[in-house]
Amino acid sequence: MSTYNIPEIVQQLRQVRDQWREQQNRTDQSHREFPSRDAIAHAVDALKGALYPLRLGPPDLRHAGEDFYVGHTLDTALQALQTQALTELQYRQRGEGQPAHEIAAQAQQAVLTFARNLPSLRRLLDTDVLAAFQGDPAARSVDEVVLSYPGVLALIHHRIAHVFYRLQLPLLARIISELAHGQTGIDIHPGAQIDAGFFIDHGTGVVIGETTVIGRNVRLYQAVTLGAKRFPKDAQGHLQKGWARHPIVQDDVVIYAGATILGRVTIGQGAVIGGNVWVTDDVPAGAHVSQASLQQAHHVAHVQTATAHAVV
Repeated sequence: MSTYNIPEIVQQLRQVRDQWREQQNRTDQSHREFPSRDAIAHAVDALKGALYPLRLGPPDLRHAGEDFYVGHTLDTALQALQTQALTELQYRQRGEGQPAHEIAAQAQQAVLTFARNLPSLRRLLDTDVLAAFQGDPAARSVDEVVLSYPGVLALIHHRIAHVFYRLQLPLLARIISELAHGQTGIDIHPGAQIDAGFFIDHGTGVVIGETTVIGRNVRLYQAVTLGAKRFPKDAQGHLQKGWARHPIVQDDVVIYAGATILGRVTIGQGAVIGGNVWVTDDVPAGAHVSQASLQQAHHVAHVQTATAHAVV
C-alpha cells in the first residue's frame, strides 16, 4: 500500500474537479477543452526560427538550406497553431450549437490570415531590431540584438500575439504573450497597439496594458508601467471590460526607468518622461517631465489655491 494513500487523494481531487466543472457548466468531456500551452510554445519557437532562420533556427542551418527549413518549419508550426485555434474556438462556442465544420473553417481561416501576415510582421520586427541597435550604445551588432535582447524577444512574441488577438483568438494570443513574460519579465498585453521602431531597453518589470496605443520610434526603459488608473464596476459589482483605459504614447517619446503612466492620457510627440515619475494627466508634445518639474507644478498649484482662499 502506498505510504501517501494515493487512491484517496486521487478520489478527492476528482471530486474537487467535478465540483468546479459543475459550477462552470462544463459537462462535455468528449474532447480537450483548452489550448495546450506546451504545443503553443513549440509552435512559437518554430515561428521564431522561420522568421530569423540563421539566428533563431537550428545551429547547423546554412544559407543553402534556409528556404527548405523555413517551408517545413512553417507547415508544422501553422498546422499546430490551427489545432490550438480550433480548440479555443470550441471552448468559446461550446453550447451555442454552431456546426463543427464551421468552427473548423473559422480556425483554418484565422491561421491562413496569420500566415499571410508573416512577411509584413518580419519587416515590422526589423524596425524594432534596428531601433534597439541604434538606441543602445552597448549593442555591437543587429545579430547580438536578435539573439540576446529580452526586449526584442518580448516584441517577437507580442507581434505574433497581436495578430491572433485581432483575429479574435484572445486566449491563444495571451498564452503567446505570457510565454515571453515568463522569460523576460516584460508584460505586454496582446491587445496593445505598437507601431514600428519600438525599443524596450533592459526591460524587466515593464507593463503595457491592453488598450495602450504606442506610436513610432518610442523607447521605454525597465520598470515602466503603462497602466489603468481606475477599474469601474457594473451594477453587479463586476469589473467593466473592453473600455479604453490605458495611455496613448505618440511618436518619438522616451520614458525612463520606473515611470508610471496611468489612465487614458496622451503623452505628446517627442516628450521625455523622467525616471520614477507618476503621470496621470496629458503631457504636451516636446515636454520634459521629471520629479523636479512635478514637484514645482505641485508647489505652484498649492500656492495658487492658498492665494485664492485668502482672496475669498
